[in-house]
Amino acid sequence: MRFIQRWIAVVGAFGLVCTSASITLAAERSGLDLAGFDRSVRPQDDLYRFAGGTWLETTEIPADRSNYGTFSKLEDDAIAALRALAEAAAADTQKTPGSDRQKLGDLYAAYMDEQGIEQRGLAPLHDELARIDSINDARAIFEYIGRAQRIGGGAPIGFYVGQDRKNSSSYIAGIGQSGLTMPDREYYLADDERNRKFREAFVRYAEQLLRLSGTPDAATKASRVLAVETAIAQQHWTRVENRDPIKTYNKTPIKELASLAPALDWAALVSGLGIDPTTIQAVDIRQPSYLREASRLLRDMPIEDWRAYFRFRLLDGNAAFLPGAFDAARFEFREQTLRGVQEQQPRWRRGVNLLDRTVGEIAGRAYVEQNFRPEARERIRQLVGNLRQAFEVKIDELEWMSADTKIEAKRKLARFTVKVGYPDQWRDYSKLEIRADDLLGNLRRVNEFEFARQISRLDSPVDRNEWFMTPQTVNAYYSPPMNEIVFPAAILQPPFFDPLADDAVNYGGIGGVIGHEFSHGFDDSGRRYDGEGNLRDWWTFDDNARFRERAGRLAAQYSQYKPIADRTINGDLTLGENIGDLSGLAVAYRAYLISLKGNEAPTIDGFTGPQRFFLGWAQVWRRKYRDDELRTRLITDSHSPSEYRCNGVVTNMAEFYEAFGVKPGDRLYRKPAERVKIW
Repeated sequence: MRFIQRWIAVVGAFGLVCTSASITLAAERSGLDLAGFDRSVRPQDDLYRFAGGTWLETTEIPADRSNYGTFSKLEDDAIAALRALAEAAAADTQKTPGSDRQKLGDLYAAYMDEQGIEQRGLAPLHDELARIDSINDARAIFEYIGRAQRIGGGAPIGFYVGQDRKNSSSYIAGIGQSGLTMPDREYYLADDERNRKFREAFVRYAEQLLRLSGTPDAATKASRVLAVETAIAQQHWTRVENRDPIKTYNKTPIKELASLAPALDWAALVSGLGIDPTTIQAVDIRQPSYLREASRLLRDMPIEDWRAYFRFRLLDGNAAFLPGAFDAARFEFREQTLRGVQEQQPRWRRGVNLLDRTVGEIAGRAYVEQNFRPEARERIRQLVGNLRQAFEVKIDELEWMSADTKIEAKRKLARFTVKVGYPDQWRDYSKLEIRADDLLGNLRRVNEFEFARQISRLDSPVDRNEWFMTPQTVNAYYSPPMNEIVFPAAILQPPFFDPLADDAVNYGGIGGVIGHEFSHGFDDSGRRYDGEGNLRDWWTFDDNARFRERAGRLAAQYSQYKPIADRTINGDLTLGENIGDLSGLAVAYRAYLISLKGNEAPTIDGFTGPQRFFLGWAQVWRRKYRDDELRTRLITDSHSPSEYRCNGVVTNMAEFYEAFGVKPGDRLYRKPAERVKIW
């Protein structure tokens, strides 16, 4: 069930607004969680712990989680609401066959039917396992890779359909690197004790799944699976390389594929995909060198190794939906070993998460009807308008940008689209069959349904009403090819926005992240796209150089932060998100000043308006991590750990120094010449 990861690449965001009515009520409540503060810490030394030290001391990470924070509480609320909807639908004996309610209820019921899952055992996978066993030549390998895209299996080559990044009004087929079970190439290639232990655990896990499925000589085959994945990892581009939208755009006519990747059997791959080859005239190859070398590996490595690999990936991808022994093995490796999680989540919660990943807009429509007030959409759009105005002012004030580039920047800003709460047009699931007694069949049909939906886009105009997150997702995003910012319903609540609280805290919380999303359109990657969502260089040579100089200094700053003793933040990997945080908070502060209309903000709970603004930002980033999870994020996550999303940002903002009187000698003091300002 990985089609979302294959086909969608987006970046995060959100927003809301205060009316004059909320200002009247603000004097009664600041919106700050004062009980979570640690007054023994000075905000000039550590804003993050001043605003959250007691919360950090008293909050325990639940045994079934790898981390826990402000976002987690909102996710718990959304999941609880979805559980009630799913259980009611599952228990409804009068639901109309083929209706969305029937599909929601029966998919949940199928997952919760542990007895039926145990009784069926591996029978639902027998045909697919037999198909893998029948692979006997290179053509069959490529054909199976295509098939894996349709059914949701694992393969070293990923196929997807997305917007053409240089012609955002049309769709294009794409090919990208894939094929690894562990989180990153480093887990396979790094020669240190920690990663050697992960590789040993990986082999034990692969052997366990293969043995449970009745595979002869499971231990030897498990070792060969690691060898295959290690060979794949050696060819993978790094995460930093994959952030570059220019290097990863390689539109290639089909007739030129043979010269780019001679070992690739395109005809076999397309046959496995089950699509008419004439519908694809060109493909966007994200990592050309990877495709060339991976295709060579597919031909050169022993066929029996590929059979073992495909067999393991099929079992691993479905282990959570197979009898308990498979599920337990998967949890032990993927959650306990790799992420440090202590206990498996309750089955109902995993079932609700499955609904979100598979029939997310069915669940989302029901969620919105009961949990989102329509009037909130307009209020959020108003706040977004305030941030847009503040961003335009910031562009005008840039001393390092020329007039010509400012015109283009403001043109792009004006063309941002805003989506709030939920889609105006819900996805049509009428062709999807769901049965209460066929969990694995349901999941395969979901994958086939989604794959068919993706393929159908090749002959269609770009659907600009499409959402890439469900309404119940506690997150949001900016999409460069769409040039849009999107705010799902579930994120639009306290502590990010509280209509009964002070404007300063709302601008510091939800406003800061709305500004973050606007800034993604102008970060080191997003700035490569124009207002229509096309990859186009709209920068003058000198402005481009000045931007890169500032961005480089910010990357260097974050690369000095060391969240754990032996590992720093990767400033190049996290650069886009760090620019989003820094520029977004600066724009939000300007929007807050605009909202005051020249009036002085009141002092509430002993804090001035500017102080409450920064405290509002600080409290939304409260989060605790298990050690293994934090290490994994430092390798794989484009976001900095939460502490640095707070403290790292404010050290660069003169407004923070003024609000709290930060002076030389304070821990958060940074010399003016060392502070970075981009937008």
